[in-house]
Amino acid sequence: MGLICALVYLLVLVSFLPFAFKQHIVESTSGNGDKQRILEEGSVDNGRFLHRFPLEKLASYGFAYATLASITILGILDDLFDMRWRHKFFIPAFAALPMLALYFVDFGVTHVSVPVPLRQYLGVGELIDLGGLYYLYMGAVSIFCPNCINILAGVNGIEVGQSIVIACLILLNDVLYLSPTVHQPHPAADSHLFSIYLLLPFVGVSLALFRHNWFPAKVFVGDTYCYFAGMVFAVVGILGHFSKTLLLLFIPQIFNFIYSAPQLFKIVPCPRHRLPRFNARTGLLEPSVATFTEDKPLRPVVGEILKLLDKANIVRVAVDDKSRVTETSNFTILNLWLVWRGPLREDRLAMEILAMQTTVGLLGLWARHSLALLLFTSDNRF
Repeated sequence: MGLICALVYLLVLVSFLPFAFKQHIVESTSGNGDKQRILEEGSVDNGRFLHRFPLEKLASYGFAYATLASITILGILDDLFDMRWRHKFFIPAFAALPMLALYFVDFGVTHVSVPVPLRQYLGVGELIDLGGLYYLYMGAVSIFCPNCINILAGVNGIEVGQSIVIACLILLNDVLYLSPTVHQPHPAADSHLFSIYLLLPFVGVSLALFRHNWFPAKVFVGDTYCYFAGMVFAVVGILGHFSKTLLLLFIPQIFNFIYSAPQLFKIVPCPRHRLPRFNARTGLLEPSVATFTEDKPLRPVVGEILKLLDKANIVRVAVDDKSRVTETSNFTILNLWLVWRGPLREDRLAMEILAMQTTVGLLGLWARHSLALLLFTSDNRF
């Protein structure tokens, strides 16, 4: 079903382009809308220059479209062939190449603001040029956003729900720059309009999918939607020049990735699927577990660390009569939430996670536009 959403979105995006550039099309083709205008003889013979048309803006839509179409194709391949994590982790990097190429040719800005407390230690001024490292950072964002949606998954409605919440929070951030209370025209207004134009149809197709994917789900999203949704966020964050603000809205996903790292990097054995376990007797979800046998025991030092984490209520472990760890709850935020809250209905778990996502995202936006003044000399919204 994620493929259908992606295809509808791409079709809507193409259909919208004439409306986004209507004013420029009119000015370039009919003399600024004046149909009574009489062209001079030289203009008729030599033609006229379409210098007023913003080709660089059109390129942003074109390369964004190419990136999203590429990630959709790669997502289809993942759904068809069920690739392993070590193979598909870097898939988004290939899809992001058109976007990064556009950034290099059209923008090329690799300076970042340095927090005031760090300037004296780094010996730099307000800005520092990261050069090629900035492109590595953008590539990392392009890899992280799709994969983090794919990792925080396994419950009806959670993939689409978190995407809708993040999209709405980004739209709220965009509106802050277009508000009448901000001096207009704001230098970042066009970038945030670009973000709005890409996100509104995304919210539309996601709401339609959410209706059918909510518990009890009639359809499933597949990896295609997860890759597609994450790349939409990466595109608007990078081409809209607010990728650092974007990461503040991904705090739960960042925490989930860090929390999952011991299993993702094989420090703790990782089963093929880590979604919460359904208890058919109670009808509730419980933390799923990874088990360790005598043939494949857990390393003693890792076992001792897991026992300490169990005491801190960060994981739940089981030990045998020799005090060896035989199983542990899987390292995902969904399982951690069930460790904290106990068994829950699937829809209840999804609602609580989405409420947490919304709360943390709003706090992130508040910190971005309020507490940021403690680290930087100004907020670019004003």
